[in-house]
Formats: sequence, structure tokens, C-alpha cells
Amino acid sequence: MNINFELYRVFYTVAKRENITTAAKELNISQPAISKSIKNLENQLNGQLFIRTKKGVTLTEEGKEFYNYISQAIEYIKNAESKFTELINLETGIIKIGVNTTLTKMFLLPFLNEFHKKYPKIKIQITPGLSSDILSKLRMGLLDLVILNLNKNNYGSDLNIIKCKEIHDCFAVNDSYKELINKNISIKDLNNYSLILPAKNSNARNFLDDLIKKEGYTLNPDIELASYSLIYEFASIGLGIGYVTKEFIQDYIDNKKLHILKLKETIPPRYIGIVLNKNTLPSFSTKKFIEIITKNNN
Repeated sequence: MNINFELYRVFYTVAKRENITTAAKELNISQPAISKSIKNLENQLNGQLFIRTKKGVTLTEEGKEFYNYISQAIEYIKNAESKFTELINLETGIIKIGVNTTLTKMFLLPFLNEFHKKYPKIKIQITPGLSSDILSKLRMGLLDLVILNLNKNNYGSDLNIIKCKEIHDCFAVNDSYKELINKNISIKDLNNYSLILPAKNSNARNFLDDLIKKEGYTLNPDIELASYSLIYEFASIGLGIGYVTKEFIQDYIDNKKLHILKLKETIPPRYIGIVLNKNTLPSFSTKKFIEIITKNNN
């Protein structure tokens, strides 16, 4: 059965007000149009819905049962419209973000702060993890967006990549490596020293491994850390030469806790980016959050 929703709306209003004149005023349509709509609905249902009285109209027994169902449906629709309005006005909702701890601290925090000040009713849920894990959750629809240190990998045709901020990787040491601080050194020669690298299969490590593989050698780290921020902490106390991101260690450089090594090779820049699932339509709150990030990185 294919009945116009407008007929249900007319029936609901008439049944609720028990008066055609009152319903006509509320719906802003004429009384004859109301009567015609009721008649059309009764014809399509093959049954009588109302009994006319001197005071107005009353529902038949069948009409009362029908009203119980229709009233629930109308209320659900009203609630849906109200919820939709709240969502587009950013009065409710949640953003689920996949991002590692370092990027949360070194990149994301200012944007989270700005967004929260503007839209305090929107909840934010952070899911940390390796890039492979959070990208998998993004594809499953468990996350709204992912923030990554991008590399040259093909992330797949199902994902949309938005580049936000250019970053520059480097090797850094503390004062215990004075002999290296003002010396031009090859990345290959770093194998002669204690090395601190990101964990295998992280984006930063894959980027580095791909770079040196083209030169025909590998690096053999003494320490591998899943937390990128721990690398420059370890390097700053002299546990080894750390592979870090220059933009993330600026305070350490300014305070002379770390020194960037001069390399014979050039390490290409990378980007911090936003990753979205093309098969999922971003919510209004997600779009607004992305807008805040991209606006501040253009």
C-alpha cells in the first residue's frame, strides 16, 4: 500500500484535535481539503476512521487503533526532525578520531581546543593506535576520521586524503654526541652508533625504511619505540640518535637539549593529513572540525 504521508498527517491532526475546523487552521489548509484527505485515506484503507458529531469528530474503534500506530510514527518523525536540526546546528553529536599520542599532543590539541570552545556540546572520542589499526577501524565505520603522518603509500581508492601540514624528519642527538653535531654524516654511518627508531610498520618507520632501501642498505636500531614522542625523550638523555620530526622537537632545540645532525642525504618532507572513508558521509560536526584544521593550515 502506497499512501501519501500528507494524508497521515491530516488524519493525525484531526484525530488529535477532534475538530476539522481546528485542524484546518493548524495545518493552514481549507476544511474541504481536510474532508477530502480523510475521505481519500478511508478509501485507500477500505474502512471508516471518523464519526461526525455535533461537537466535531470522533474516532471509530478501528480509527482509535489506527491512531495509536500513526501517532507513534508521527512523533518519531518529529523527533527525527528535531535531532537533525540539533545535529546541523552542532548542538549534539560525537566525533570519533583515530590518531596516535604524539600527533594528538603535537598537532591536534589546538584544534580540539578551538572546536570545543565553539561547540561544547559535541563529544570527542580519541582512539590511539598504529596507523594500520586505526585505518582498519575507519574502513569498518568505527571512526569518523584519522589523523596520520602520511607517507608515499597508496592508501587505497576507498580513502580520501587531505594534506594539512608539511613536516620534516631528521636525526637528533644530545650533547654526549658532540663529535657528530657539526659534522656532515651519512645516514648509513649512523649504524656505528646507538639508534632509536620508530616501531616497525609505523608510518614514520616505513617512510625511513623505504628511503634508505633505495640506497641499498638498512638501519639496525638498538631501541624501537611505538610512541614517537618517547624517541626524542630518549634521545634527549643520551640513549642514542633519535629519528624525529623537526617541528615536534623545536622546544628541545631551543633549549639545546637536542641538536639536529647535518646529513649528506636529503630527507624529503612528509605531511600530516586527514584520512576519510569515501563510503561514509561525514557528519556536520566532522565537516566543521575538518574545516577548523584545514583553515589553520593553509
